[in-house]
Amino acid sequence: MHRFLVLRPLAAATLFAAAALSGCASLQSSDSFLGVITPYRVEIVQGNVVTKEQLAQIKPGMARAQVRDILGSPLLTDIFHGNRWDYVFTIKRQGTEPQSRRVVLLFDDDVLKSIDAPPEMPSEREFVASITSAKNKPSGSPPVLELSEEQRKALPVPPPAPAASAAEPLGPARPYPPLEASAR
Repeated sequence: MHRFLVLRPLAAATLFAAAALSGCASLQSSDSFLGVITPYRVEIVQGNVVTKEQLAQIKPGMARAQVRDILGSPLLTDIFHGNRWDYVFTIKRQGTEPQSRRVVLLFDDDVLKSIDAPPEMPSEREFVASITSAKNKPSGSPPVLELSEEQRKALPVPPPAPAASAAEPLGPARPYPPLEASAR
């Protein structure tokens, strides 16, 4: 009888803990808790961003160094396939759709042989627009980055720079001996 009295509270505590932890799993699948609290999701960005403009610059026949200058170092280089470079890009960001792209370059020794890229590569502007969430997009018109002529005239005039006096020597104050001994 004494055993059952000890096991009953232990079983109740275990059952309560299991029920509480099962509620945590439902928080993982939803975007908010009770519609009020939105948990923070870590942004995961991996790889090299390759845009349509960058792909237009590389052509078969280019050297590896030229391709690396344009696209950067590849994310994957396989020691068993030394003539293959993989540029992989993935991004998972809160408020935007996940993206994943892969560009494969094949080399013949040091010369680019072929480019395997998806046809729907984004331009740089399209890529920036796709990763900017609705709450991070700037509202209104862009700021003016230049002063108008009226604003320039309203600026205070800077004081004139002090003029260098003719009495000050421009070089060293004392003469130094020559660097090489004179031939006698």
